[in-house]
Amino acid sequence: MKQEIICPCPTGNVILQTESLPFSEVPNQSKLFIDYQNNPLALKEYYPLAVESHTQISQRIPEVLANYKADRNLLCDVLEEMNRSCRTSEKTLENIKLLRDEDCVAVVSGQQAGLFTGPLYTIYKALSAVKMTECLIGRGYKAVPVFWIATEDHDFEEVSKASVINSQGNLVEVKNEPKRCYENLPVGYVELDESITPTIEELFDNLPHTEFTDELREFIEKTWASGIDYGDAFARLLIDFLGKYGLIVLCPLNDRLKKLATPIYVEAIKKSDEIVSALRQRGEELQKAGYHAQVLVTEDYFPLFWQAKNRTRHALKKSENGTFKTKDIEREFTLDDLAELAAKEPQRFSPSVVLRSVVQDYLLPTVCYFGGAAEIAYFAQSAEVYRILERPVTPIFHRQSFTIIEPKHAKTLKKYGLELKDLFVGIENLMPQIVEQYLNREMAQIFAEVDVNINTELDRLDRHLSQIEPTLAESLANRHRKIAYHISNLRTKFHNAQMRKDNVISRQIETAFTSLVPNRHLQERTLNVNFFINHHGLYLIDWIYQAIELDDKGHRIIYL
Repeated sequence: MKQEIICPCPTGNVILQTESLPFSEVPNQSKLFIDYQNNPLALKEYYPLAVESHTQISQRIPEVLANYKADRNLLCDVLEEMNRSCRTSEKTLENIKLLRDEDCVAVVSGQQAGLFTGPLYTIYKALSAVKMTECLIGRGYKAVPVFWIATEDHDFEEVSKASVINSQGNLVEVKNEPKRCYENLPVGYVELDESITPTIEELFDNLPHTEFTDELREFIEKTWASGIDYGDAFARLLIDFLGKYGLIVLCPLNDRLKKLATPIYVEAIKKSDEIVSALRQRGEELQKAGYHAQVLVTEDYFPLFWQAKNRTRHALKKSENGTFKTKDIEREFTLDDLAELAAKEPQRFSPSVVLRSVVQDYLLPTVCYFGGAAEIAYFAQSAEVYRILERPVTPIFHRQSFTIIEPKHAKTLKKYGLELKDLFVGIENLMPQIVEQYLNREMAQIFAEVDVNINTELDRLDRHLSQIEPTLAESLANRHRKIAYHISNLRTKFHNAQMRKDNVISRQIETAFTSLVPNRHLQERTLNVNFFINHHGLYLIDWIYQAIELDDKGHRIIYL
């Protein structure tokens, strides 16, 4: 059932409609994620501190504060410097000041530093953390939203592109790869160069010019410029969009933050064998329970990466004789060597995916985390790392998930009696249905009658041939299949011809698919937020925020 949300706008109130779709009706969702969304308490074995509702999260605050040992003032000094360099808002600076108080907690989310903020779900993650923060504040608790920018990740290919829909309704992928970007270099060390200028040109060449285009272009050109690090550019644009909500950004590559994380690095190194064993066992337990192990942990796995002097990031692997080494260096380390190095030079290390959340929650007084489906699945394994390192396990919530449906696409769906979930079958499977139900019912009826008549007459012929000579009936069965194949092929050609004849209608449906399920995925996994901001202005951010319903564990649909 659709609900209405009234959102303020300078030109007058905007009324949005929202509805929810269970993730069980969305393709390609893991069983573990679906079960977690349906009943997290039933999975306490993997998520020890799971809660049923976000309203229960305040009960964790005393435990979080009692176990938080990091130096708040040092943390906040770094955050203030980091956020000021990104030209942050006064609201964010006020939140950093609030975080210095010993009774303040953090609501955390995070994502890789994608081009022009990356996929839409980056914005949804940040706003989910903001919404949860406001809920806690409204109930009398001190809380701030923090966005952890995963600048230590070195898969640059994954973050180097952004997708928008051009004026012709086609999906376009814009990509940027600076010359000094090389393999295994953390994204936060990639520096933008002059190639970013034509990338921005390409972006706006593919966006229609609207009343919001010039302002949007100004935002992007001042944040994504030659000489700025990739992570900083991401942070600055994110703050431009969300700064008024007081969002604090954090880049974990900072040396002072590394120093602050030293105790957890050293402890993880000393207990690495125990961590690996527990992770492998948890993976087996998940598989036996009908799930799949979320992180492949081999016997030579190590929970930290090695940061080489040229800044590249490399996996440390355990050798047969029990020492550790990487491909980029000939020297081998013992556990004692690594622990000593981590104590003296913590900047030489960065956490793996199963350790990252533990480090994050050591640096921050994290009361809960908002992540995606994959992160929820990772937590089923990383909970073991929390246990071994004697840290309280942070509850994880799925960040809000949205598909934004603009009026023209809503009109197309309504015209053909479609819902978002109907598009998941793919355009090639839905088009025949549209043709036969809406474009040429008469021809569809003729094909249906021909099918019935052919089958009836061939069945009658089969009965008589079977009495005369069984082998003739077998021959007829083969010919029956060939006839059915040719009729089906002719029917497909009719569908295609009808769609060519109704080109306008065909284009409407194709552009609806491109906008709502691009590349056969949920919109949020492909499209960049700037596509929608270019159409609707920065008000769009406020509309999304208003549409967030933290207790709705389904995929939410926003009709603009």
